[in-house]
Amino acid sequence: MIKKFLNKVFKKREQAAVAINEADLNLSQSAKKIPFKKHNINQDLISSAALKTCEGLQNAGFDAYIVGGAVRDLLLDFKPKDFDVATNAEPEEVNRIFRRSRIIGRRFRLVHVLWGRETIEVSTFRGHHDNNQNKDDGSTNDTGRILRDNIFGSLEDDAVRRDFTANALYYNPKTQEVLDFHNGVADVKARLLRMIGEPITRYKEDPVRMLRAVRLSAKLGLKIDKGTEKPIAELADLLQDVPPSRLFDEMLKLFLSGHAIESINILRAQHLHHGLLPLLDVVLEQPLGEKFVMLALKNTDDRILEGKSSNPSFLFAALLWHEVLKAWQVHQKHAPMIPALYNAMDEVVQLQAKKLAIHNRFVSTMKEIWAMQPRFEQRAGKRPFALITHPRYRAAYDFMLLRCESGEIATEIGEWWTTFAHASSEKRTAMLLPDTTPKKRRKRKPKKPAVKEAGSA
Repeated sequence: MIKKFLNKVFKKREQAAVAINEADLNLSQSAKKIPFKKHNINQDLISSAALKTCEGLQNAGFDAYIVGGAVRDLLLDFKPKDFDVATNAEPEEVNRIFRRSRIIGRRFRLVHVLWGRETIEVSTFRGHHDNNQNKDDGSTNDTGRILRDNIFGSLEDDAVRRDFTANALYYNPKTQEVLDFHNGVADVKARLLRMIGEPITRYKEDPVRMLRAVRLSAKLGLKIDKGTEKPIAELADLLQDVPPSRLFDEMLKLFLSGHAIESINILRAQHLHHGLLPLLDVVLEQPLGEKFVMLALKNTDDRILEGKSSNPSFLFAALLWHEVLKAWQVHQKHAPMIPALYNAMDEVVQLQAKKLAIHNRFVSTMKEIWAMQPRFEQRAGKRPFALITHPRYRAAYDFMLLRCESGEIATEIGEWWTTFAHASSEKRTAMLLPDTTPKKRRKRKPKKPAVKEAGSA
């Protein structure tokens, strides 16, 4: 029994060694191996969690590489925000190797490996749909968009399946080599964004790639290759078929990239801004609306580039504010001012939900920011004191200042609230404006009829 077990173990090791040698032979024929001396990637910029994930997979006998945008950013001397790892281990195998990990996704199964607060996304090498025999593993719709993508393949297959040459780069931390299947390193150095394969087919597989091209071009200053750029305008309608949640996630990345203004300009140039946020294209054609949106985007860009946080709720509240204003004017014909505002907010949120699935936690904050705007014009009595203690006051105050800067409301209102916020209690009381709002008269309750005592006449 022991002899049989040992033979079985050694046979597996020999088969694995042969497989590794064959893999190396195939790689030498299809990928350029770029050594450290040529790429000069600084491992100090690489997350320790990503390095430990690769090490854990390699120690278990699997291939593991840092892939995609992280390698691209490292070649450009940027510190990557996120790190992804690709491996020939299947999700269940990755899940068994790392105690703190979980398998996620249905359309595209991945493993999240958790290291403290950091999460490393691990994907299995993807294969070609042409060889798929099981619709449960991979399927496409009538337009060619991939609905399910759990077909596994080789490293070379995986490289072909990636979108842009700049994202089809594989870095092995152990050997410090970069594997380049599609001249991605040369394109990165030339600041060129080029699609792998036939662009029309690749956009039909995943229309979100059009938005990704815009984001990478704006964020990294990459010029979109002519062949990659040409089909975008004519295929823009394919974005209508993308699930709202995916579209929202991609738009969030685009607007929180630190280069939102440049992204908007490229969206316009590629005719992609129509329909992404309902009627946003109309807002951008109005002088006042465009000025307000651009100020909001610049505010967001400045905060991100300074390393500060930026609240998506604030950004989307700004992008949709002028739609709320228009709807508010209509609803005031049939309802009092404040109820009309709430009706307008609900209408705009429901309208955009058909295109972008903005998370409920963002929607509630957006509505609070909008609902507080009329209260900034109430500067009498106890109302300013109550407003300044509101949990969303700071966000609403910043929003109000943008309205002042864009010319939507008087700058004097913003100056008053800035002074009021920093004033002493006595000075705040002195700053209050006369209360000119008509006071409601209390209705007197009708007196209850006197109860007659028993035996009275």
